[in-house]
Amino acid sequence: MKFSKKLAVAAAAALALVGTAACSNGGSKSSSSSEKIPSKITKKTTVVFWNAMPGVQGSTLKKLTNEFEKKNPKITVKLENQGAYNDLQAKINSTLQSPNNLPTITQAYPGWLWNAAQNKMLVDMTPYINDKNVGWGSAKVSNIRTKLLDGAKIKGTQYGIPFNKSIETLTYNKTMFKKYGIKKVPTTMDELKQVSETIYKKSNHKVVGAGFDSLPSYYTLGMKNEGINFTDKINFTGAASKKVINFYADGIKKGYFRTAGSEHYLSGPFANEKVAMFVGTSAGEGFVKQGVGNKFTYDVAPRPGKYTLQQGTGIYMFNHASAEQKAAAFKYIKFLTSKSSQIKWANATGYIPVNNAAIKSSEYKNNKDIKLPAKLEDAMKHLYSVPVAKNSNAAFQQLSSIQQNIYAAAQKGQNINSQINAGKQKFDAAWKQ
Repeated sequence: MKFSKKLAVAAAAALALVGTAACSNGGSKSSSSSEKIPSKITKKTTVVFWNAMPGVQGSTLKKLTNEFEKKNPKITVKLENQGAYNDLQAKINSTLQSPNNLPTITQAYPGWLWNAAQNKMLVDMTPYINDKNVGWGSAKVSNIRTKLLDGAKIKGTQYGIPFNKSIETLTYNKTMFKKYGIKKVPTTMDELKQVSETIYKKSNHKVVGAGFDSLPSYYTLGMKNEGINFTDKINFTGAASKKVINFYADGIKKGYFRTAGSEHYLSGPFANEKVAMFVGTSAGEGFVKQGVGNKFTYDVAPRPGKYTLQQGTGIYMFNHASAEQKAAAFKYIKFLTSKSSQIKWANATGYIPVNNAAIKSSEYKNNKDIKLPAKLEDAMKHLYSVPVAKNSNAAFQQLSSIQQNIYAAAQKGQNINSQINAGKQKFDAAWKQ
């Protein structure tokens, strides 16, 4: 597989924003809040886990699963890969019409499961978290970062447990910074603009200063840094919105910013020294390292601005499973999010640990294969997640094509107001569908 294709797979899995019929006693309807949680798994129990983990992510998940099964011989975890994230989402949506065919647990973004939560098809994880036999006894004892736990809630209920998570970071060409006399890594958007302009000018317009891989994330965090949360109340043609859009559009018009465009991800142009820095998913660093090779020295830093977006999925459980399956599944989730498992998972895949003890561990921080571990605590100071609401996922995804049209017009030197007005119609329609 070519490098660009590998990167596309990994970055799509990180951003974002399933198989066969699943559980053995599929018709059982129950509520985790009312049924008794078994203290032990005393009979052979199968847990079906729908996932979208390719390559090294899938093989690492398999290794961890094998380790869990050896420690829990009564439990079998059946991993069912459903392809890419969009395939997984489509499979979940189609199978929700036949709940008995759903798996025990699945990877998902919370926005995918809004209707499932409304229809009481998901398990509230709180009783399992608080159970001292199957869970931890409390969320605090779990050591899972609170902001990540909150990001797996739907309407305030803890339906998910965070698993494969990433954040946006700034990747920059350290060698190029030295060449052009850049002594400070940008920490604000204004500094990003200044450094980008400097590099573009000093390179005789041969090197673009910076760009953003995810246009929905750029807009969402731009608005958040303006004090506006991502909701259906956003006025896409309002002053704050135009300020965020024009910041990027002006840089594109003047040449010091660019979008990924047809290349989809800026890591390719970055590795080819066509762009000096870019904001993208932390989960793609392994592919950046591969692309850069020995050509120059790169480094990573927190995303410029106050906030960074937490990305990636959590694990959600469906209510049709038996009490034994639910308890077994949660024991598995507990294992996957433990300090030991998260260190192995993060070091092998590039995802960030969801467990605070893993983040602070020397086994993670001293990982010399990638740059992020030593910088992660600073990069995670102010996490933001797209609020889970009706159609929020659709509206977030719609931002990609809306902004592509706007910035394509900017690239041509055109007035972008008509594109912004057209974007407002599409954005509002996505919220109201």
